[in-house]
Amino acid sequence: MMTMRIRSVAAIYAVLGALSGLLPGAGAAQAEPFVFTAIPDEDASQLRTRFDKVARYLARTLGVETRYIPVKSYAAAVTAFRNGQVQLAWFGGLSGVRARAMVPGSRALAQGAEDRAFVTYFIAHESTGLSESKSLPKEMAGKTFTFGSKGSTSGRLMPEFHIREAFGKAPEEIFSRVGFSGDHSRTLALVQTGAYQVGAVNFAVWERELKDGKIDPKRVRVIWRTPPYPDYQWTIRGDVDERYGNGFAQRVKAALLSMKDPDLLDSFPRSAFIPAENSDYEPIRKTARSLGLID
Repeated sequence: MMTMRIRSVAAIYAVLGALSGLLPGAGAAQAEPFVFTAIPDEDASQLRTRFDKVARYLARTLGVETRYIPVKSYAAAVTAFRNGQVQLAWFGGLSGVRARAMVPGSRALAQGAEDRAFVTYFIAHESTGLSESKSLPKEMAGKTFTFGSKGSTSGRLMPEFHIREAFGKAPEEIFSRVGFSGDHSRTLALVQTGAYQVGAVNFAVWERELKDGKIDPKRVRVIWRTPPYPDYQWTIRGDVDERYGNGFAQRVKAALLSMKDPDLLDSFPRSAFIPAENSDYEPIRKTARSLGLID
């Protein structure tokens, strides 16, 4: 009698196991954590606070364990995406173009409403005597200048493009010294202290740090604003449906577009996330090719 009961229980488990294999997102794929990263465009502590919130939101919305892993550079974010260490990434325009070129089938899912028309601010220390202008001030020449990261769209690609357009020369031929701060928060600090006289920073970081009282307008000011261009976006690998179940990429997109928590959105800062496509970043690809930053 006991042997028959054990056999019956074993048979039930066998049937349940077979059925579970037919369910989307079931089995080993569901047990695998969903991992994402982001370009380190700001202070690491700010990034951790922001993206840990995103991880909790996605885990709750998708019903899948979700983890955020930090990286030390823009290049490291692209490498992690290329190698499959992460399945989703918050990229800038240039890093997203680079990453998608390396991973067939990967695609941009969503961008901030502000990312359709992003802007770089050129900023200057008060000692330069520079003030805001409608065109890039030629008086910048001969001063020290810092970009952000070498892989940044708003901190390097677009500023360098406009510098070359205005002066007809490479930055190294225009400024007395050229640096790369690594991220926008450092650029602000370097220019505000006078370590560099002029720099380029994305407008979203400037506006938030100004709001948070981290910028002294008497010491550093905006001197020029670039024309708008497409920038940040969420990009997902093309193999996520195989790993997490059919339709998973679309579920991630829906979750990002449904992110409504004001506190979470304000930490980016973005007013909302909207749909994005790879073709939206064609202007970035063309600009990067013109500067020799991609093949």
